[in-house]
Amino acid sequence: MKRALFFWIALLSTTAGQTADVLLGFDLDASDKQRELESRLASDISADDLHEWIEALAAKPHHVDSEHGKHNAAYIASLFKQWGYATHLATYEVLIPVPKVRVVEMLEPEFFRATLEERIIESDSSTAMRDQVLPPYNAFSPDGDVTGNLVYVNYGTREDYETLDRYGVDVTGNIVIARYGKVWRGIKPKLAAEHGAIGALIYSDPIDDGYVRGSVYPDGPYKNDSAIQRGAVMDLPLHAGDVLTPGWAATKGARRLDRDEATAIATIPVLPISYADAEPLLKHLSGPMVPSDWRGALPISYHLGPGPAQVRLHVEFDWQTVTARNVIARRKGSVFPDEWVIRGNHHDAWNHGARDPVSGLVTMLAEARAIARLDEPIARTIIYAAWDAEEPGLMGSTEWVEEHARELSRKAVAYLNTDGMGRGFVSVGASHTLERFFNQLLSDVKDPQTKLSIGERRRARIRINGNEKAVSELTNRRDLRVAALGSGSDYTAFLHHLGIASANLSFGGEAESGSYHTLYDTHEHFHRFIDPGNAYGTVLAELAGRATLRLANARIVPFDFSGLLDNVKKFVAEIEESAETQRKETTRINALIDAGSYTAALDQTKSLRAPQRHDPVPHFNFSPIHNAIAKIERSIAVLDPADLINLNARQLKKINRLLYTSERLFLRDQGLPRRSWYRHQLYAPGFYTGYGVKTLPMIREAIEERRFSDVPDAVVAVSGVLNTLADRIDELHRTAQ
Repeated sequence: MKRALFFWIALLSTTAGQTADVLLGFDLDASDKQRELESRLASDISADDLHEWIEALAAKPHHVDSEHGKHNAAYIASLFKQWGYATHLATYEVLIPVPKVRVVEMLEPEFFRATLEERIIESDSSTAMRDQVLPPYNAFSPDGDVTGNLVYVNYGTREDYETLDRYGVDVTGNIVIARYGKVWRGIKPKLAAEHGAIGALIYSDPIDDGYVRGSVYPDGPYKNDSAIQRGAVMDLPLHAGDVLTPGWAATKGARRLDRDEATAIATIPVLPISYADAEPLLKHLSGPMVPSDWRGALPISYHLGPGPAQVRLHVEFDWQTVTARNVIARRKGSVFPDEWVIRGNHHDAWNHGARDPVSGLVTMLAEARAIARLDEPIARTIIYAAWDAEEPGLMGSTEWVEEHARELSRKAVAYLNTDGMGRGFVSVGASHTLERFFNQLLSDVKDPQTKLSIGERRRARIRINGNEKAVSELTNRRDLRVAALGSGSDYTAFLHHLGIASANLSFGGEAESGSYHTLYDTHEHFHRFIDPGNAYGTVLAELAGRATLRLANARIVPFDFSGLLDNVKKFVAEIEESAETQRKETTRINALIDAGSYTAALDQTKSLRAPQRHDPVPHFNFSPIHNAIAKIERSIAVLDPADLINLNARQLKKINRLLYTSERLFLRDQGLPRRSWYRHQLYAPGFYTGYGVKTLPMIREAIEERRFSDVPDAVVAVSGVLNTLADRIDELHRTAQ
């Protein structure tokens, strides 16, 4: 009987010592067996195999529907079949533009034509390939041929446009130039268009990932002066996936929007350029000097403009419908075949893609083979997926999710994702129902450099670099926090559209580089600078393999509501603190404006205006959320560990279903305001940040964007789903009786 109690104690306990030997979702005997299986899995992962697969898969460019892309899909499928997985290709017809015309010219005050090319590196033979190499471009820019004065907008964020307004700089009718960083690239043309710009250029300044950071390629890992970051600029915060089939699968013969109906396509032409091409353009700007934190590292004086640099931007695309090929491999569960653990990594790249995505993809292959070679029955069905068309807009995974939405809503327990990786410190982003689960895993996996657990190494970094609050939590809180998930990889549709608990796993912090989405993301670059010897690749394969196998074998789905609740409290506290700060700052600035202090104090020679006057920030009533949190706490408190003894098969099946579908409770049927495809009310990619997450997004963004009248309804909606979670916990208790 004592051992039977361990699961529920592990699920609900808030103290570390009680669960040192037992795994969440297992009893003590099953924990021992599971750890033995996981040790066998880890011992079967080979760095040499990772190296061989990286060189094979990244041997040539393999963007969507390219020859090597098709070859890779077939090769990956053959491996899964060889290892005994039931394997097939799931195909979708998706719209992906490729460039026909790319022109950037400075017409005034002197003529300059950008090269828009990345140079060959003699020591990296992959860079000499030209067959099927995609040139630098931003997918889902519209066609356009525009001419206008140039304006430098820093990173092109909402705050940057507020600063431009204070300097009296208007981008209306002009072309903006923004540097990569701070927000996802697709936000830059979106905000530029909202402010009246007619075109956008995006470049990587050397202060961010070039020679200021270290030696440039081939001498070091950072961007040389010809490197250009490709990438999609579709409005991902509206929806992921094919732009012509938002919300339904892009199968052959499916209904499709006309291109002019597709709201996710950017509205102004946009093109990425190198910092070598950006320098002459920026050099010929006048107008106000930029604020100090807007200055990059080019050997010029940074000015805002507009002009006198007059720029022509001309882009035209071949708007192709191409075939995306997902590799789907399945191993049927022996006990819970209709409960699915899904594990994915994309296989397409902008070009060679050794780091993004191949470094993550090969870890998935290694763990899948190791699980197959255990030759042991697995309780739940495991589905491995090598997604296609991730780079243009998360298309392969999204279309598969949309096609199988009903079945996934019934059967999916969790989705585990990897993507490009590096070396150093573990990074876990996840649904917070999985926080306790991953903390146990972090204690079981060793760092290859220090031989500490990867969790302890992460803690050491926080002790050194963390703020006072983060360091304090190491003492006062049992678990490391996992990051909330925004967007940017293939977990997006699973979590944000269907409410399937998800995680994204990686390593980083010691492998910074400038190769991302450039011609230089090659296996030569990766093996020299990112993960020499594939030391961290083997550890990521072990971590993700243990997670997959543990989720698949746990008798009880290993979700924890205590960690979730603690994080919700943190989100609410952050919003309350942010609103109070905004309230005080608005009051202070309005008072200074009314008193004429800005007029008296500002340097008129710099044309700096007073900030805009804003309406006062009201006090918000968050008591419905606090009441719901208290209700969840009471529901957790009444659960009795003895209830989980001697469950019959019917009870076990229902309890597991109640657990793994609990994430679905956070969905809003009509979706989030302005973007119905996104439905999760705890997490969403920011409407004006893109990849970056906004927790409790309906409330947080309404306050940040000063849509104060929307806050009360958002509070009611969020408190409603929290109350529903409390009811679900009560139902778990009743079911176990």
